[in-house]
Amino acid sequence: MIEFFVPGKPQALKRHRTYRMPNGKTVRVDPSGAAKDDFLAKAMEHRPEEPFRGPIALDVTCYFPRPKSHYGTGKNANRLKDSAPTFHASAPDADNILKFIGDSLNGIFWCDDKQIVSAAIRKLYSPRSGIQVYIKPVI
Repeated sequence: MIEFFVPGKPQALKRHRTYRMPNGKTVRVDPSGAAKDDFLAKAMEHRPEEPFRGPIALDVTCYFPRPKSHYGTGKNANRLKDSAPTFHASAPDADNILKFIGDSLNGIFWCDDKQIVSAAIRKLYSPRSGIQVYIKPVI
C-alpha cells in the first residue's frame, strides 16, 4: 500500500481542447497539463519501484480551505460558526478530481488508470489544503 499527502488546493481535471489552425492542422491542448505535472512532482517521492500492474483501489480525501463566511465576525473572527459545514459540497466535482489524480499518476504509480477498480473520495474543509491518497493493490 502507498499513502501520501500532496499539499495545495485540490483541482479537477479540465477537458482537453482541440483547435483547428488556419493551416488546417489540428492542435490538442491539455489545460490541466501544468497542474498534473506539479501534482506528480509532489507525489514522486512516494512512487513505487515499479508501477502497479494488477487491479488497484484508490482512496482519496480532499481538504479544502474554509471561506471567511464560515467564521464569525469581530472578536469571534477566529471561531467557526455552529452552522459551518464539515463537507465541501461545491465545485470542483469529486469525479473530476479522481480523473485528475488518475491522469496525473498514470504510468508512474500504475501502468494505466483502467487498473483502478475501486475508488472512494471525500471532500472536507480543513485548515490544511491538499489531497491524501491511498493506493492499494486489490487481491
